[in-house]
Amino acid sequence: MASLPSPPFIAIEGIHNFRSLGGYPTTIPTSATTRPDILFRSAEPSQVTAAGIAALKALNIRTIFDLRSLPEIERIKSLTPIIEIEGIERVFVPVFKNTDYSPEAIALRYKDYTSNDGTEGFRRAYADILENGAPAYRTILAHLRDKPREPCLVHCMAGKDRTGVIMALILLLVGVEDQVIADEYALTELGLAAWKEIIIEHLIKDTGDTGREGAERMVSARAVNMLASLETIRNIYGGAEGYLKQKCGFTDNDIKQIRINVTESQDTNRFDQP
Repeated sequence: MASLPSPPFIAIEGIHNFRSLGGYPTTIPTSATTRPDILFRSAEPSQVTAAGIAALKALNIRTIFDLRSLPEIERIKSLTPIIEIEGIERVFVPVFKNTDYSPEAIALRYKDYTSNDGTEGFRRAYADILENGAPAYRTILAHLRDKPREPCLVHCMAGKDRTGVIMALILLLVGVEDQVIADEYALTELGLAAWKEIIIEHLIKDTGDTGREGAERMVSARAVNMLASLETIRNIYGGAEGYLKQKCGFTDNDIKQIRINVTESQDTNRFDQP
């Protein structure tokens, strides 16, 4: 992990794929960038060391949002046990309901990721995440709206799909260019490189008939897959703002505040006021 480019990657001992969502130029507002100190993403953190915990606290992270479902966690608890870190609140915000983790539902969902039609499979999978994930995403977005001084970490299993979709929504909301959003998503290829073989072995064991080729497609993070999903967000919801209004119930003022809180301009300090 120490050899990964920084920024955006940050070496947190025991956590893979850890990076900040900061530093990306925005157009809403103009002449600004995403803040480097409020929102972080990663793979699941169960193997974090004492040094890693100290690094999380040095970043002032006070809340960790876990997008996994409880049945999912239960199935792999020997590999990724739930941990509690003193001073950091762990909030479970599952994208999929518990019933969506029946063997039949899992098989159907994995079929999209492992489909040999490539991008279209990921488009379907991410559309499914968008449709089911609104309550979880609302909780995270409300935190960003209400607590701009309290950085948070968002993760799922690999920090790629469920995490990738909410990060893309946030970047799209503040007008980051599509290709930049897709390239940020693709950084997961680097972030998971050291862990890739372990994930593939787990997927093959967990899904039975996925096979190595299918498992490799599942752990890929090709920019073109995210570009297709951004197109889906526009086609179905009219864009990120439309998604936040239609699926999460946010108002224009809510969206304005989220945009203010996740961006920064060199000539403006929004937190000087009481």
